[in-house]
Parts: sequence; structure tokens; C-alpha cells
Amino acid sequence: MGLALLGTALALPQYRLQAIKQFHYKGSTLKKSTMPCTFCHVKDTGGDPWNAFGENLRKTFHENLDKSIAEAIYLVLEKDLDSDEDGYSDVLEVYAHTLPGNPESKPTAHVEALKTDFAAAGGLKQYQPAEKKK
Repeated sequence: MGLALLGTALALPQYRLQAIKQFHYKGSTLKKSTMPCTFCHVKDTGGDPWNAFGENLRKTFHENLDKSIAEAIYLVLEKDLDSDEDGYSDVLEVYAHTLPGNPESKPTAHVEALKTDFAAAGGLKQYQPAEKKK
């Protein structure tokens, strides 16, 4: 039983590690405070079920099996969706370090001010996979 739980906990860490790197989040990759499981999952322990942002990621991964994890993450952000329907697009929530799948977690800045800051910081291009930057 313990091995099964360990397998579940370690099953997909590459997605979380890639997102932390790609989103330029600071902090230890070992700490959930850097990027909690609830970034994509409903429960803070991860696993089923996924929140709306996590579901968008899952769908994109399944539809783009030929893409790297980094490319699939970028494709989701490029869609400019508001997965949790809180008035902030997923990419703006990534930029603001809030949870794009949780409507209770949203940036404190107004949308237009955040869009201006995001554009000044490099916009969507700052999340482009390293292998695609030229």
C-alpha cells in the first residue's frame, strides 16, 4: 500500500517541475508553497480530480502527444482562457502567481493594470519553451 501511494505521489512530478521552471517561480521545487498541487488539482495532495485549469492541461497533453511538456503548457497559456472564470486569464494568473483553476485565488491588481505589467515583462513570450526561443 505504501509503495502504491508513493508511486502516485511521484507519478508526474516532471509536469510540476517543468511548470515551476517555465513560469519562473522562485523557491524550492520540494516545497508545495512554490507551486501547490492545487495549481492543477482539486485536492492539495494531487491526483483525481483536476480543477478546470488542470483539465485544460490534460486535454492539451492528450491532443498533442508529439509535443514536449513545455510546449503543451505553452499551448494552454496561448489559448488565453480563463479556466476558473474569475475574470483573469490563466496566463495572467500564472504571471501573478495565483491559481488559474481556483476562482477564490485571483490577482489583487485590476485586470488592465496586470495586462500592462505582463506586457512590459515580455508577455506570453516569457513562457515560451526554451527549445523554441530564438
